[in-house]
Amino acid sequence: MRRRDFIFATGAAALWPSAARAQQSAKSSRLAYLALLPGENATLARSLLQRLRELGYREGENLVWDYRSANGHADRLPQLAMELVQTAPDVLIAGFGTLAPKAAIAATRSIPIVFTGVGDPVGAGLIKSLRDPGGNATGVGALASDVATKRLQLLSDLIPGKRLIAVLGNPDTPYTALALERVREAAAIMGVPLKIIDVRTADEIPQAIDDAVKAQAPGMLLLEDPVLLGGMQQTIDLVAKARLAAVFGLKEYAVAGGLMSYGPDQNEMSRKAAGYVDKILRGSSPASLPVEQPTKFQLVINLNAAKEMGLSIPPTLLASADEVIE
Repeated sequence: MRRRDFIFATGAAALWPSAARAQQSAKSSRLAYLALLPGENATLARSLLQRLRELGYREGENLVWDYRSANGHADRLPQLAMELVQTAPDVLIAGFGTLAPKAAIAATRSIPIVFTGVGDPVGAGLIKSLRDPGGNATGVGALASDVATKRLQLLSDLIPGKRLIAVLGNPDTPYTALALERVREAAAIMGVPLKIIDVRTADEIPQAIDDAVKAQAPGMLLLEDPVLLGGMQQTIDLVAKARLAAVFGLKEYAVAGGLMSYGPDQNEMSRKAAGYVDKILRGSSPASLPVEQPTKFQLVINLNAAKEMGLSIPPTLLASADEVIE
């Protein structure tokens, strides 16, 4: 080999690793996020992005992030889903609830979809089974069989005497149907009578709470539903005015002034969803990634709300709380 060719060859070899690294860093993964709720980019999507950063993905470097929100208007989801599909993302992430992933799956059967918190993904027809999702969607479920029983027990601790409990929920969602079945089973075992009240939209919440008051129910369970979240503050205010001891499923209710919440840690679920995104970007198929169920739950008690209602929280209950708001 001539000296000049040798120098060129060795020089090119020396430059190759840096060129390869530059090419690798220049390659970006494109992610799309479809949200039903307003402000999800500052809550659940934020937790997901934080976990992705820990896994090595950074906006402006190797990650392109496209976020769309229906701001609580479910009828806007199909159009937003189509807009995101047209950007050809590597993964389409569906935010909290069932409606966003349903819109995403209706928009594409080829782009991998990761959902972040579906109450009953099998019942909703999103996947074939938890162990074997099948199609192009997988992610994190939100239903644990003992959650409803735990919430009912919390109310019984606050309102002794096996008194009537009002249960508000949207009968049109698969999660509510399954959760309601668990509540009925637990109530039968505990000997607690129930008043089931259907609530399909946030506009129906005032009448539902009025029905609970007319039934003389001292306590209330609200089965969480993304559609009803639009009336969260109104629900909290009306429940407080009616002096109903209420247990909610989402921490946001207790933070906003509700008496108590018990349910899966939503931010932890979003972080788990980021793990699915990472696996898919590395070559895994969503069809073969089993759906995870929540393992971390939070009990949050708002003492200010309790004081305003004249309720005394048992010391044992306070001691078991993950967070107490004073």
